[in-house]
Formats: sequence, structure tokens, C-alpha cells
Amino acid sequence: MPTHDLYANDPGDSPWQVPASGAARFSWEYDDGRERLLALYQKGKDKQWDGQQRIDWDLEVDPYDALGTPEEAMTLYGTRYWDRMTEKDKGELRRHYASWQFSQFLHGEQGAMICAARIVESVPDLDAKFYSATQTMDEARHAEIYGRFLHEKIGLVYPINDNLQSLLGDTLRDSRWDMPYLGMQVLIEGLALAAFGMIRDTTDKPLPKQILTYVMQDEARHVAFGRLALRDYYKQLTDAELREREEFVIEGCYLMRDRLRGVEVLENFGIPKAEAEALSERSEFLQLFRKLLFSRIVPCVKDIGLWGKRLQQAYVDMGVFEMGDTSLDLLMAQDEELAEQLDAQRFATEEQERIAEVREAIESGAGES
Repeated sequence: MPTHDLYANDPGDSPWQVPASGAARFSWEYDDGRERLLALYQKGKDKQWDGQQRIDWDLEVDPYDALGTPEEAMTLYGTRYWDRMTEKDKGELRRHYASWQFSQFLHGEQGAMICAARIVESVPDLDAKFYSATQTMDEARHAEIYGRFLHEKIGLVYPINDNLQSLLGDTLRDSRWDMPYLGMQVLIEGLALAAFGMIRDTTDKPLPKQILTYVMQDEARHVAFGRLALRDYYKQLTDAELREREEFVIEGCYLMRDRLRGVEVLENFGIPKAEAEALSERSEFLQLFRKLLFSRIVPCVKDIGLWGKRLQQAYVDMGVFEMGDTSLDLLMAQDEELAEQLDAQRFATEEQERIAEVREAIESGAGES
């Protein structure tokens, strides 16, 4: 079924066109590169996988409880709207929220694919072009997987959030080659990684857990790539150039914190936008969720050298300043380890099932003889 037939709201004109800016840069140096970045490129090649094969798409998903979301986590919980809802209504609300979340993941992954391709085109160093080429393939796989999940398991898609689209557009329109790194690798992907991780670590549903775990294994490499490239480059910039990038980070962080709340879902349930925004603002779960969304962004921003006083004050105001001391290396190692553990558990179980089938066949044959 065409995706346009599944949208909860009108997605607007397609394709969305963002005017390209900036130069395409060629490098004639093919024998030089940063050792750590080339090692990451090798890992990117080694870790390629097929979303059709690695994920068990035969697992059933209840679209009305796709993520196992507890009632207390629903924005309307404890309100007069919740009290009026039937169990069917609550299931439909869960379906819309799951669709909204995974739709933003889907649209973000397409944006990441385009940004990675833009990095291949614009970054001056060949080692970074090599790695970005592997990332472009990773992001294509992620968009494929999220699209399939929404089509086959949820049956409902939401348009891209206006503010996510705005940040993505600002990232792509900027002619400076480092801005796709900063806007996508640090802000949008950092935000997405935190959201992926929260769902991965709380859901009891096997299929979304598989999807998120395997996607996060890739994304950990992408964040590492952005850190390496930007850390080197930002050491060369003037204070004025660094302040410009810090302003971009501040604006992007406030935009995502204040506007990425799923208000569109509540509007589709007949709640006026102003009231929907107020209900979202009062939700204790959403407040915690919004704070944790910065667990990957703040330490990354600090690590690459964007840590001026105004940026620090913005993070103090958001209540996330202390996250600057979080170990990104530890978080990424955990992402890698969880994916490997999931593979080991799944394939061990499948092997045991095959052994049991063989034994059953042998015993059945022995009994007949």
C-alpha cells in the first residue's frame, strides 16, 4: 500500500526540496588518512548487515500495544480525557504514539542518509569520505527497516514534525562542510540515539527491541565519526567561528526540547493545540523523557570543543548541564555489546530449536521402525 494512504495527517508536497549549497570537494591524496578514522571505516565495512535477514520479521506485533507502553507514560493519563476513554480508545492512542515516534525515526533516518551523502560530497579529507560512504548505506538500511515496521506492523504513518524538518533544512542549507556533521551527527542523531535507547531498554516487545538494538549498534559508530572529524576541525577555528556553531547548537537544542512532544497525536484525538501543548508540558514522564534526550548530545558537544559560557548556561537552564560528564565511549561500548548479546541469544535459541527438531524426527523415525 502506498505510504501516502497510511498518513494520519497530510504530509504536504512530495518531494520536499532543499536547495543545495556549498562546494563538492575532491581530494587527490589517496595514501594518507587518520588511523582512527580509517579503523572506523574498516569497522563500518565489517559491520554491514541485511535488515531483511538479521531481523525476525515473522514476530507478531499488536499495533495497539506495539511498545508495551505503560498507562502512566501516556500524556493523557490522569486527565479528564483519559477517564472518558474506552480500552479501545486507549489502544488507538498507543498506536498513534508508536506511529508518531517511529515515523520521526524514519524521517530522521532519511535525513541522515542525505546528510551522509552530502558529507561524502563536501568534506575535504578522503578518509572522512570513505567512512561517510559506509554511513550512507547504514542510514538507507535504517530507513528501510523503520518504513517496513510502520507499513507492516503499525499500518499508520505520521508526517515529519515541523521542527525536526526545520532543523534538518537548516543543516542542509548551510554551505559550511562541517554543518551536516554538527546538525545531523551531533544534534539529530544524538537525540535519536537517546530516544532509541529509552525504548530499547524499556520495551518488552521483541521486534522493536531487535530493530532498535541493531540500529543503535550502527549509530554508535556514526557518533564516533562525527566526534573525530569535528574535534580535529574545531581546534583550528577562531573564537568567533566557534560561537557561531554554539549558537546553532543552542537553537537546535531548544527547538527539539520544546517542540518534539507529539502534540500532533493529541490534536488527532480532538484536543485543541494549546491544550495539547499544556498537557504535554505537565506530563512528568515527558519531562523526564525530554531531559534524558540530551544524554548523548551534551557530552558530545563538550567533547568536540563547543563549550562556551553561553552554551553551558543554556544547558544549565535546560537542567542537563551535568550530562556533559557522561562517558560517550562507555555508552557506545554498551550499544555494541547489547547488539552482540542479542545476536548470541537469538542464534543460540534457534540452534537449540533445530537440535530439538532433529531429535524429535529421529525419535519419531525410531518409533515407526
